[in-house]
Amino acid sequence: MKLSRILSNRNDISRRQANFLIASGRVAVNDVTCRDAAAEVDRFSCVRMDGDIIQEAEACHYLMLHKPAGFLSATLDDTHRTVMELISPELREDLHIAGRLDRASTGLLILTNDGRWSRQLTEPRIKIPKVYRVSTAYPISPETPHRFAEGIWFEFEQLTTSPADLDLLSPCEARVTIYEGRYHQVKRMFHAVGNRVTALHRERMGNILLDDDLAAGEYRSLTAEEINLMPD
Repeated sequence: MKLSRILSNRNDISRRQANFLIASGRVAVNDVTCRDAAAEVDRFSCVRMDGDIIQEAEACHYLMLHKPAGFLSATLDDTHRTVMELISPELREDLHIAGRLDRASTGLLILTNDGRWSRQLTEPRIKIPKVYRVSTAYPISPETPHRFAEGIWFEFEQLTTSPADLDLLSPCEARVTIYEGRYHQVKRMFHAVGNRVTALHRERMGNILLDDDLAAGEYRSLTAEEINLMPD
């Protein structure tokens, strides 16, 4: 919301008065004077006029969850347990999931109430790498890394996936890096080359790594360093 609108939402301040107060240097955003009436101010910022609070800053939450199998990546479901049930009730309000995992999959899940930040994780054009450890039903064929690097044709969407990296760890295990986030993408890519995923575990999103100290079902807040790893 524009700074002038935040001020003019007060009944005793008109839009013209708001513009004048801002230009006069009487308004601060997060304790820094702002003279730009058109400045965009989010709900996580504190706005003061002459030292008095006009808008209190809401708390930002950035959580890393080690998702166990059997939980839906959803905020609410009538049939299955959701990952929100693993989060303390006082933190659940307004949280959303940045990059879902299907019910059978495990690993890194990010939950936040900061939509602008989470879009950096999920926006396809930014091409944030997502890294998965994958187990398969059958030995991975020698041509699979090349097929993944070329991109896999998805008939339903009528498109070819972006190039993906596959590092073979054992005959039936690999580490896969994708740069999109399409529906069941890794499982569908293996299906397209005649194989089947039996286990999928996300290890990393961008530069955020799943904490080895987190047991399945546990979570913690991201550190300031982890939050700042995301591009602006």
